[in-house]
Amino acid sequence: MRFNPKARLDTSRVRDRGRGSGGGRGSGGGGLPIPGGMLGGGGITGVIVVILFLVLTQCLGNGGGGGLDTGSGSIDDSRMANTDRYASCKTGEDANKSADCARVAVENSLYDFWSHELGAKFRAEQEVDTFTGATSTGCGQASSDVGPFYCPVDETIYLDTTFFDDVLERRLGGPDGGFVEPYVLAHEYGHHIQNLLGTMGKVKTQQGPTSDSVRLELQADCYAGMWTKAATTTTDATGEALFASLTDQDIQQSIEAATAVGDDRIQERSGERVNPEQWTHGSAQQRVDWFTTGYRQGDLRACDTFAAGAL
Repeated sequence: MRFNPKARLDTSRVRDRGRGSGGGRGSGGGGLPIPGGMLGGGGITGVIVVILFLVLTQCLGNGGGGGLDTGSGSIDDSRMANTDRYASCKTGEDANKSADCARVAVENSLYDFWSHELGAKFRAEQEVDTFTGATSTGCGQASSDVGPFYCPVDETIYLDTTFFDDVLERRLGGPDGGFVEPYVLAHEYGHHIQNLLGTMGKVKTQQGPTSDSVRLELQADCYAGMWTKAATTTTDATGEALFASLTDQDIQQSIEAATAVGDDRIQERSGERVNPEQWTHGSAQQRVDWFTTGYRQGDLRACDTFAAGAL
């Protein structure tokens, strides 16, 4: 993965909140690793258990409980103003040298792709917010265990960037590579697209191999594949290409990451038996298949995981 050195980066939608305190492990029933589940505290020990349905119903005012702790006082937000983490991210050349600036470039690319794909239906996400330790969100408080997730209330993507080494690679056996984070960000941006299109309102069932939760997550993987296919055609505000190239290795890293977060693989790594009735995100093969569908077909209609017989 290489960015066009001439591309100009827009940091207006990416900010870093710095380090927050409080909300330690297990606060509010656990965190939200990729892409909307709970790791550890609460649920099945050692298995990512989705609370996306509970978060959505809580955040959208449809009742329900659980999810993130929405109590006050457990997180110190006093130092969560925007830091200067991304201040030096000006060009594609900066993105080639810095993982932080690469994050900005990926967000810019996702913004450009989906604004053209959805047209008048598109609205930019409020922000991509990085943090360390803990943070407050429109969907409640998130501890240091939190991985990337999208909150529909404030339309913001949140991630503690230590997730990729500490959780995805070390705990889940996922890959360590340059295109892993872009895949994850593209998946989370896919949830924003689902929010804009009203798809999140279809989530009624939380667990099971054909549950609405699984369908939502697989569709976000498909949307990530759509963006990946078109990434090298995306441009900055001046029309300059953002990406210089994507390689077969980049695509393979996406596939390996999707494999690592399949429900069956997570159950196996936790020492549990594979139980499809507890699935919330889909199997490793399903996640790869739907990412590949989006990548090969590049069409919203091809990503209709809610269609009868899609799963």
